[in-house]
Amino acid sequence: MTLRELAEYFHRLEQTTSRLEMADILRDLLERAEGEEVDKVVYLTLGELMPPFRGVEFGISEKLAIEALSKACGVKVKTIEGLYKERGDLGEIAQELIKWQGRSLSLLKVYQELLDIALTRGTLDKVMRLINLLKGLSGFEAKYAIRIIVGKLRLGVGDATIIDALSLLAGYKDLKQTIERAYNLCSDIGLVAKKLKEGGISALEDFKIQVGYPIRMALAERVSSAEEIIKKLGRCALEVKYDGFRLQVHKEDQKVEIYSRNLERMTEMFPDIVKGILEDLSFKYVILEGEALAINEETGEFYPFQITIQRKRKYGIEEYSKEYPLKLFCFDLLYLEGEDYTVKPFIERRRKLEEVLRKTNTLKLSEMIITDQVKEVENFFEEAITRGLEGIMAKRLDAPYTAGSRNFNWIKLKRSYKGSLADTIDVVILGYYYGKGARSKLGIGGVLVGVYDPQRDTFKTVSKVGSGFTEEEWIKLKKLLDEIKLEHKHARVDSLISADVWVEPRYVITVRSDEITRSPLHTAGRTIEEPGYALRFPRAVSFIREDKAPEDANTVEEIKRLYELQRKVSIE
Repeated sequence: MTLRELAEYFHRLEQTTSRLEMADILRDLLERAEGEEVDKVVYLTLGELMPPFRGVEFGISEKLAIEALSKACGVKVKTIEGLYKERGDLGEIAQELIKWQGRSLSLLKVYQELLDIALTRGTLDKVMRLINLLKGLSGFEAKYAIRIIVGKLRLGVGDATIIDALSLLAGYKDLKQTIERAYNLCSDIGLVAKKLKEGGISALEDFKIQVGYPIRMALAERVSSAEEIIKKLGRCALEVKYDGFRLQVHKEDQKVEIYSRNLERMTEMFPDIVKGILEDLSFKYVILEGEALAINEETGEFYPFQITIQRKRKYGIEEYSKEYPLKLFCFDLLYLEGEDYTVKPFIERRRKLEEVLRKTNTLKLSEMIITDQVKEVENFFEEAITRGLEGIMAKRLDAPYTAGSRNFNWIKLKRSYKGSLADTIDVVILGYYYGKGARSKLGIGGVLVGVYDPQRDTFKTVSKVGSGFTEEEWIKLKKLLDEIKLEHKHARVDSLISADVWVEPRYVITVRSDEITRSPLHTAGRTIEEPGYALRFPRAVSFIREDKAPEDANTVEEIKRLYELQRKVSIE
């Protein structure tokens, strides 16, 4: 396959707003790709070179890309900057400026050149490599290459759309669960596509966990009372819910990798955790999960999250690790010495974890009790809150670890859930509106937000948010949103109302609302017979939640449950 052929598929994807049509186009693309090409095709379609957990980034700013384009085309930097200010798309500008036909380079050759650019350390060398690449591409090909390099491909394709396309490629829609399972166990959709292409569905049915490939983390549902926990789970395990970094640790001999909740590689940020893992774990192959918190070593107390979050940094790591050392409170064992523990019941995983962590210093077991009494749940919850913790987690004793899924095998009860109108809700920004009055000078006056529908892998609108941010935050937010703005509504967004500017659904904010109401204007929970749900008088209580992916936002079902709880409270 040539880069030109891939670019033609990208053009087709860019023209559609239908997820079903996207899946069909992708199915054709994946069918056409050879086995050695298919993983690269998947990564590039997602605007990447490798899965995000590998941490491979181009390191080329728009300014450097403009400089490379200037030198490749013989056009002044100021001219290109003027065009970019006017149009906001370096890809389109590259297509316009490049007049030559290109050399019909193969996809594999271009992929390797892109990878070389990303892995090259010096800025000058990166720019020179990019100039050489541009000289070998046509304008049409360069349009997409430049967009990938500066992180603005924005085809509207996500991992879930790739999974749909792979299930179509396999020929059976009921194989989707097998494909999803393989993806959940490795977080590498390119690898899954390659296995399927080369070995058929049987290669995915036999898919195994590998140390160094993060497992997509299991997620919890929310309830608002101890009674609901016991009603749903009966006798269950209760753990305190720590307010820190959720981490997944992979150990292979003396090599350690650490991944965040969003599967971002964070190994270098936490040298104290790495050291502790090597000292505390004698096993060769281990994958476990825990919550890392900053500890006051003099008092033994947990620092608040505002202190712990300071450990997420690229600079000053050693100094902060000494000032705010972390402890990792481990709550699950996923893999040990070649054995997959995700398929085992929670209580068995916990017992083995207790064996693994018998003599440790940096690694600690999460605090846990087992009960079927509502009063004991309430007492455990109140004690956790008194200690400044977030709340508690309840876990079904006989449940396997459901990678990448949110269900009632795990349930969380947090302080904010104790009163229906005090709930905070995590929402995804889908677009924004130009400001009016005093906000007109900012160019932004409100955002359209939505919640996640995991059944359809779409984002449903639930409100407009126009308060809660400071003027400085509005300015910063507009700048971030303008970097991911789209010409039309994203294919994963279901909306009956329009935004002045549509954006890629990427950023999560937390809002507080007076109540949840029914609304014919919003699509969250909307059916042919019933109107949707909306937040009344929402206001932002956080800036962008960097620790959350858009799929980590509240779901439509959670909004429905909060609405029903609200009605129940009002009746009582």
